[in-house]
Amino acid sequence: MSLIPKKGTVYVVDDDEAVRDSLQWLLEGKDYRVKCFDSSESFLSRFDPREVACLIADIRMDGMSGLELQDRLLERRSPLPIVFITGHGDVPMAVTTMKKGAMDFIEKPFKEEELLGLVERMLDQARNAFSHHQEQASRDALLSRLTTREAQVLERIVAGRLNKQIADDLGISIKTVEAHRANIMEKLNANTVADLLKIALGAQSAKA
Repeated sequence: MSLIPKKGTVYVVDDDEAVRDSLQWLLEGKDYRVKCFDSSESFLSRFDPREVACLIADIRMDGMSGLELQDRLLERRSPLPIVFITGHGDVPMAVTTMKKGAMDFIEKPFKEEELLGLVERMLDQARNAFSHHQEQASRDALLSRLTTREAQVLERIVAGRLNKQIADDLGISIKTVEAHRANIMEKLNANTVADLLKIALGAQSAKA
């Protein structure tokens, strides 16, 4: 039996050692993997974007604040779900973090059950984001197998162009278009045009 917790990783970033210890004790007691950091800078240097994880961060810290940390993660296009710990006077600041995508904020002293509920919601969101990322990586890997000409043909199939129209667009014969279509179907493991569209449109929507 594995001794590694299966619920996911919770990053805790707070410059107050007592808060870090308290959160670590609470979360590890519920079978979460917990990684604590005393500053935003140390967290950013060791954060692994490939982990299914979430972040609990204090808003006010020495050095880089929680708000600045959130901005850095947004710059990296990180999907990491965040909950902020705030003092009473920080609520307007916390509202700003939510407008930028933070899941929630909790005021000190926080209720354990409220925090645990937020952590589970964040990890659900993280699992969904990770699954979406994996699907996109799989689609990208399939599409990368296409030649430039096959990619041009696929683009026109997605646009609803007929074989004759694609042939006219690209200055090639209808037979060549049909050969490209067959190659595209094979390379993308698509049995039907609907399968083909799901792969192509899924890749486009993910990049939008």
